[in-house]
Amino acid sequence: MSNFASRLKELRKESGLTQIELSTKVGISKSSISMYEANSRKPELETLEALADYFNVNMDYLLGKSNIRSHAENLIKNIFPIEKKKFPLLGNVACGQPILATENFEGYIESGSNIHADFCLKAKGDSMVNARILDGDIVFIRKQEMVENGEIAAILIDEEATLKRFYMNNDFVQLIAENPSVPPMIYKKEELNGIRILGKAIAFQSDVI
Repeated sequence: MSNFASRLKELRKESGLTQIELSTKVGISKSSISMYEANSRKPELETLEALADYFNVNMDYLLGKSNIRSHAENLIKNIFPIEKKKFPLLGNVACGQPILATENFEGYIESGSNIHADFCLKAKGDSMVNARILDGDIVFIRKQEMVENGEIAAILIDEEATLKRFYMNNDFVQLIAENPSVPPMIYKKEELNGIRILGKAIAFQSDVI
């Protein structure tokens, strides 16, 4: 059976979060999270409640005392509810050449409650097909100003938005498609002033008919 330290680390990584990102989400210092995961500090009840609520698990699961994530699993062994939440859909993002970034609220998209995103965008084009992101797919974005090299991000270029793998070098930025027919987009010197990361792509979903 897991303990709290290993269970917290497991849940954080499962959600695709760094310690700093989790710290921001739940209002706990990064140093505290680091000590919790190293099993060198015990959390207070208020902290446990905040973490259990954020990860949508019960307290026993978080503490490693049970492998049942929620009370619903415990009550009904062979039937479980599909827990969903709504994400604001803020327009389109280009999977090809950048398109005008008009941030228009178009309603809400329902998806799994385990997706820790701030908003979503509709993909346009075929430049990310090898990442399985197709034209018309919904891409879920977590707001952050920087991503690791190679991560897929929604990127604002002047007033236009695109979805690409992001690579930062010493004096230039490359935006790489997941389609060999689409050439890299390279920005240097003054061009870098017009580039801003909107957030990291953490999930996508396709229409199921």
